[in-house]
Amino acid sequence: MLDKLKRTDWSIVILMALFMGISTLVVHSATANDPYFQGTDIKNVINYAIGFVVLFAAMLFDYRLLVRAGWYLYAFGIVLLIAVYLFGAEKNSAKSWFLLPFGFNFQPAELVKLLTIIAIAMFIGRRGGEPLRFWQEVVPIGLMVALPVGLIVIQPDLGNAIIFLVVLIVMYWIGNIKYTHVLIGTALIGGFIALFFYLFQIYYDPVVQYLKENDMGEWVHRINRIHTFIDPDAASADAKYQVHNSMRAIGSGGLTGETYLNGSSVQQGFIPLPYSDSIFVVIGEEFGFVGSSVLLLLYFLLIYRMIYISIQSMNRTGAFIIIGIVSMYVFQVFENIGMMIGIMPLTGITLPFVSYGGSSLLINMMAIGVVLSIHVHQEQKSLY
Repeated sequence: MLDKLKRTDWSIVILMALFMGISTLVVHSATANDPYFQGTDIKNVINYAIGFVVLFAAMLFDYRLLVRAGWYLYAFGIVLLIAVYLFGAEKNSAKSWFLLPFGFNFQPAELVKLLTIIAIAMFIGRRGGEPLRFWQEVVPIGLMVALPVGLIVIQPDLGNAIIFLVVLIVMYWIGNIKYTHVLIGTALIGGFIALFFYLFQIYYDPVVQYLKENDMGEWVHRINRIHTFIDPDAASADAKYQVHNSMRAIGSGGLTGETYLNGSSVQQGFIPLPYSDSIFVVIGEEFGFVGSSVLLLLYFLLIYRMIYISIQSMNRTGAFIIIGIVSMYVFQVFENIGMMIGIMPLTGITLPFVSYGGSSLLINMMAIGVVLSIHVHQEQKSLY
């Protein structure tokens, strides 16, 4: 154990400690004037404390055993997604959660993202760097992602479903997909997107009316989010509320912000979910451009260290796992910040390591632990 601790990339551990400090401070500010959420910052510290235990446990555990059990872990994740749809609790209009003892909520989709990355990495790692074959690898990998995406969409949780698709594209690329397959996939995706936007504009009103008549308000809410992004001027005032207020609050922060605990929009309750999805607004308003840049710098350093570990890895499968995790984080950061400044559609994607959330934080810390495990065990022989 001591030998493994000596080989640990402590710079990543330090970054996690910095994220803990930032997250706790910002969560405290976001909930300071809401009696219902009093003590959320303390819960955040407790979540991080548990998270560090999970991180070190995952780091000391030989990740190659996870790779060896990749299919079983993937199957376990699918079972969890089916179970949460059948027996889970509804939260924020989505049936995505298991209610566990001691007030802890578990969202299986967070864990399944990591398990799917491990399974895909195991699958493409066996090719030894050779181009992926269409029927033997490209199609099966696509189906591996399509299954959890379908189960997550029906919850509905569109944010996490999109993350799976981004990870799929990156894993295809790092797995050495052929250019002909890329062209075919690009044409199909481009055609689908164009058809979606065309049909969305034509059938928006009748679809929304049908959903309202059948008491499906949660889907109306999600469609209005897409409409806000596609046509901001035509979207309803309710649909534009969060985006406009978020942009106004971030802009009011200026260079150095309105100072800690003095963000007018956040403290007066004009920003929905400021401790979770909208937590970047708190940073932008209270710490300004400087504070936002520091946060982005920390993300850059974290991504840089993870990519560096993947380059150093002597195990191709381990490197693929890291790239999958990196793609997950990069997209989540881009999407979360992008939707707060109006360049991306609103989704239920949180800001990694900063937004308040028990299961998402623990799974993120587990993923970092897996990255560190790859670094610690990089000098050992590959499974393949």
